[in-house]
Amino acid sequence: MGRLVPAVTRSLDILELFLEGDGTLSAPDVTRKLQLPRTTVHELLTTLAARSYVVPVPDQPGRYRLGVRTYQLGSRYAEQLDLAAEGQQVAREVAETCDETVHVAILEGTDVIYIAKVDSTHAVRMVSAAGRRLPAHCTSVGKMLLASLPEAELDARVGERSLAAMTPNSITDPADLRTALAEIRERGLAFEHRESNPDVSCVAAPVRDSAGRVVAALSISVPMIRWSEAREDELAELAAKGAGDLSVRLGHRVRP
Repeated sequence: MGRLVPAVTRSLDILELFLEGDGTLSAPDVTRKLQLPRTTVHELLTTLAARSYVVPVPDQPGRYRLGVRTYQLGSRYAEQLDLAAEGQQVAREVAETCDETVHVAILEGTDVIYIAKVDSTHAVRMVSAAGRRLPAHCTSVGKMLLASLPEAELDARVGERSLAAMTPNSITDPADLRTALAEIRERGLAFEHRESNPDVSCVAAPVRDSAGRVVAALSISVPMIRWSEAREDELAELAAKGAGDLSVRLGHRVRP
């Protein structure tokens, strides 16, 4: 690995400071936060301003905000994002940790579509495929995605009609589904116990984009012979971390 250039590192440190607070900074703010000499901070801010990475805040003398150049770079990064490709990479990392089947899915109508999948190496494992479509209310990823919808949109998609069952454990009553979704919103995780497959349990967590919207869900699916209360807690934590990692790849930032 090559040598880090101090001036570039300091410039990036300054830009990253704008992610905090109200998004504006003065030279004294930067000096205090980064413990840099005032002359150095002035030179760096002058250079960043000359290249439109920061601009003065109107009516607030001495304060800066991010400039259009940072927006252009962020937009180009967003254009290059591929949810399926990023999801496949994160799913692989999660699967390597737990050696269980990992899915990433999106919502389409009242169904989920798996856009990424990595198999467990165990002989006994869930059998599925990327591109497969299942009723959302029968899966952990689907319930996670339904729980993220505004109430009016959820009503339009689910309505009051009886829901189709995939196993005897599937939720078929819309009222029961709404109760389950309320619990999922509160917990931030969705579970499925033999609702789409009589031999499998799953846990799913939400994946968010740069605007904070839930755009997908990541799940870990485990045959009942390897499922337990202790394993449930472990996998729930791992699913949440994997979904969080994928969210970061999509530009989501958790504010302190």
